[in-house]
Amino acid sequence: MFVRRNVIPWAPAALVAVSLVTTSCAGQNDDVSAPKSTAPASAPHGYVEGAQEKAEQQSRLLLNDPQTGDTRVLDLITGKAQEVSRTTGATELTTDGRFGYFHTSDGTHVLDGGAWTVDHGDHVHYYRAAIRDVGRLPAGPGTRVRSDAAVTAVTDEDGRAGIYRRAELEKGKVGTPRALPGTHAGVVVPYAEHLLSLTDNGRDAAKLAVYDREGKRVASPDAACEDPRGDAVTRRGVVLGCADGALLVHEADGAFTAREIPYGDDVPAEERATAFRHRPGSDTLTAPAGDRAVWVLDVTERTWKRVRTGPVVSASTAGEGSVLIVLETDGSLHGYDIATGKQVSRTKPLLTGASAAGTDGNAGPVIEVDRSRAYLNDPKGKRVHEIDYNDNLRVARTFDLDIEPALMAETGR
Repeated sequence: MFVRRNVIPWAPAALVAVSLVTTSCAGQNDDVSAPKSTAPASAPHGYVEGAQEKAEQQSRLLLNDPQTGDTRVLDLITGKAQEVSRTTGATELTTDGRFGYFHTSDGTHVLDGGAWTVDHGDHVHYYRAAIRDVGRLPAGPGTRVRSDAAVTAVTDEDGRAGIYRRAELEKGKVGTPRALPGTHAGVVVPYAEHLLSLTDNGRDAAKLAVYDREGKRVASPDAACEDPRGDAVTRRGVVLGCADGALLVHEADGAFTAREIPYGDDVPAEERATAFRHRPGSDTLTAPAGDRAVWVLDVTERTWKRVRTGPVVSASTAGEGSVLIVLETDGSLHGYDIATGKQVSRTKPLLTGASAAGTDGNAGPVIEVDRSRAYLNDPKGKRVHEIDYNDNLRVARTFDLDIEPALMAETGR
């Protein structure tokens, strides 16, 4: 694997205002067979056995070719790609920031990407550890996986949910789930040491319900959501996409409230937001709004904005004053000022051949965004582009690969 560098190699910036204590894990390496180390005498909060704490974010890209099953983990610190076990027939690849979930027809394969961030609000810890296979979740197409620090909720296409202990996954085992009662119209989302669900009664709009981690319903806020699709966890709360806009669910002092964020106008079904993308930690969400526009949801202001673009393949933003980044069918990235809707930057065509057209589901080009860079996969070109979105979408690095990375997700954030 070769890296073509357009500028001096970049390394992610640490949060300089944060004082971190580095663990004494000298000798730990990052390949799949790396042995575990014992916890240091003064392990920082959030430490996991076998991990090294680092002073900067340890971003990695999980990459998969569904046709061959070839899978790589691209370390964005070293620029090296590591071969891991094959997963054939994956239709979707999702992540919770550490684990990758490869969704196939006969189950969901779990890979520990070996990089994660622990955010305590006033300070942050960054960790890296060995990459390793965890096992298979017995849930096939349509499965949705959401996690917090303690549990992983798995909702199947029939609306049944199982809750797995996060500690088991961290030990390299899937474990046995606890069944969450009832049928759920949308995804079950761990949030504020509870589980949020939209319960399905088969007749009216789904009702919001709050469960504790043992599966007991503890609250039923007066809120409903018709045809729930799409969700995101932000610092302001959990956003749940609905037919007429979104619900924002927030917890304070143990109490849960829900506020509607309506579109404001009638939106045709084919133009509503059904899947959100954003930078983790950001309160600005994006979603396609039909074929030639993108929704931008400002969660803080609780407002929607529809930005007119060219034909959309994928979109995202870092939020907080950054541009809206849109991959269009011309193979170029386009930057739009969210406030005015005007295009302010554009790259040359970056994708090769059919890659620019996009595909169904999430098998195809996507834009992953972190605190400093964005990443765009080019399946047919067998490469990934690193984009400096603060510098007119400048291509900072290009990573050449030996596989077609049709599926991509970023961990370590």
